[in-house]
Amino acid sequence: MPMQFPELFTGILRPWKGILLYGPPGTGKTMLARAVATECRTTFFNISASSIVSKFRGDSEKLVRVLFDLARHYAPSTIFLDELDAIMGTRDATGEHEASRRMKTELLMQMDGIVKSSEPVFVLAASNHPWHLDAAMLRRLEKRILVPLPDVPARAALLRASLTESDRAAPLDYDKLAAQTEGYSGADLVLLAKEAAMRPVRRLMQRMRTVDVGPAGVGARAALAAASGGTGASANPEGPPEVDKVTAADVTAALAATRPSASRKFIERYEKWDLDYGSGSSEVLHEAAEADG
Repeated sequence: MPMQFPELFTGILRPWKGILLYGPPGTGKTMLARAVATECRTTFFNISASSIVSKFRGDSEKLVRVLFDLARHYAPSTIFLDELDAIMGTRDATGEHEASRRMKTELLMQMDGIVKSSEPVFVLAASNHPWHLDAAMLRRLEKRILVPLPDVPARAALLRASLTESDRAAPLDYDKLAAQTEGYSGADLVLLAKEAAMRPVRRLMQRMRTVDVGPAGVGARAALAAASGGTGASANPEGPPEVDKVTAADVTAALAATRPSASRKFIERYEKWDLDYGSGSSEVLHEAAEADG
């Protein structure tokens, strides 16, 4: 007979009750939570500040208690707390309302109750400002993992996935582009690809504005084809105009028009906090990825 979950994890051998993912915005912390919801066979609760904060006295504590009661009832389950610093900031903050302190205390008590119960409930949290979190919450989030900015191979892979063969007119030097996007997050690279893809659309709109499009229909399309040399966006005068493919010049212009969302000083603060409070798991994962590669 196979061993059941509560029988397997007894004594000191118990799963982590909470994990904190922290790092710059746009590095994929919420997407990792989506992967957990998709791949893990658990009931997934996606919680934000608006889900458990109420203007009525005592309602926030009740909502927190009901949340964990439901999680235990439908166990195994995962509770994802996005932007944790919005609801679990340090409790010695000046001007903090009494209701906020009571809600935080209830959340901490419920997380302690997870360990004492036999139902497997896991708390996954994400934060862009881990240094604002309450110390008691950090103690309960036993594993604290830094999700860093993508390195050069990761940036090249993200650009290759964003600008596919169907989008571009000719092969691009993704390694060179990755080297030029130092400090960009995954979201910044997607924005860069969108900006590059919009430039052919802007060229088409500019050509259409220069052509007197009247009620002639096909004749207007033929004029548009003649204005653009009969290629690319206007090669088919009988059908709707087609957008040109993305070129290397479009990517270069998009690179000049976009900037990384996180400054170097901001990144250094994450690295320092990781040395002081992190679990070091990000370095282990990076070494494992290099070994697999």
